[in-house]
Amino acid sequence: MGFRASRALALLGGFLALAFVSFAMAVRFGEQPISLTAALGEPASSDAVIFWSLRLPRALLAAIVGAGLAASGTTLQGLLRNPLADPFVLGVSGGAALGATVAIAVGLGTVGEVAPGLDGALTRLSAPALFAFLGAGASILFVLSASRGAARTPYAALLTGVVFNSFASAAITLIKTLSEPNRLGEILYWLVGSLGYERGGTLVLSALLQAGALAAMWALSGRLNLLSLGDDDASSLGVPVAATRRWLLLVSSVSVAGAVALTGLIGFVGLIVPHLLRLVFGPDQRLLVPLSALGGAAFLLLSDLLARLAYPLFNQDLPVGVVTALLGGPLFLVLLRRRVRLSTV
Repeated sequence: MGFRASRALALLGGFLALAFVSFAMAVRFGEQPISLTAALGEPASSDAVIFWSLRLPRALLAAIVGAGLAASGTTLQGLLRNPLADPFVLGVSGGAALGATVAIAVGLGTVGEVAPGLDGALTRLSAPALFAFLGAGASILFVLSASRGAARTPYAALLTGVVFNSFASAAITLIKTLSEPNRLGEILYWLVGSLGYERGGTLVLSALLQAGALAAMWALSGRLNLLSLGDDDASSLGVPVAATRRWLLLVSSVSVAGAVALTGLIGFVGLIVPHLLRLVFGPDQRLLVPLSALGGAAFLLLSDLLARLAYPLFNQDLPVGVVTALLGGPLFLVLLRRRVRLSTV
């Protein structure tokens, strides 16, 4: 085994350990202290109820969403050749936010309220989450179709996404203006990003979606490395440039859609984690995609832990999107300042 392969495996092992430790801390600590011994050994205890019904589902959701946002962020940064790109740049966030805002504004709580004829567990799914996913999917189709004629460049999709996000933001502002006061708080809470307590079936579907998207991003990461050389050079090396770009845009957008539908707009995870890892470990996407997934999971797990530990200070749950912004904003400015200083040396 060569040096580079050994180094990659060592890094992956280290980040896997970091994600595991972060997950263990997230299920162990919080606003209510629990005993893991009691939680695992006494099914009827309050510790077991808190662990299995609250801590574990929330930690799993944080790990799944954090991994998807960070991996899609590093893919889009490489594809757009812009280390400051984030997962929401292509309009997915705008479509998801608009869909969820509509559902909340009209008072839809579950899928059963949208389609009363349905039976089974599907009727208990969150209507805002469903509308967010449908809105994100519609925005993906719109952006990809609108930029199809310029498939050899990523900037057509980028500009289309920016325009669509602006339109969606204006529509959301209009809906908030017309909404009842009691609905406005729910809309704002969703938009800032928060983690809930999803059912096992929802977590399984979300994990499968993110696993498929991550596998596709990693499988195409070698081609993405060649695209960084320029379209002509990549094409001469056998890369189908237009098809590769479309697939990368699609799978990264689907990953973001699956994450945003369940948690709202949690910012900075898909920006800070890939940007930091690229500065430290270089631009090789074959390494950055799995490292970003593990690092993003750890970052969101620890951010949510801080949000829950802050409960006594504010006497309420802080949305995790607030914590990621408070942590990510200053860190991003530090990284940006360092990057500018190094570029002028």
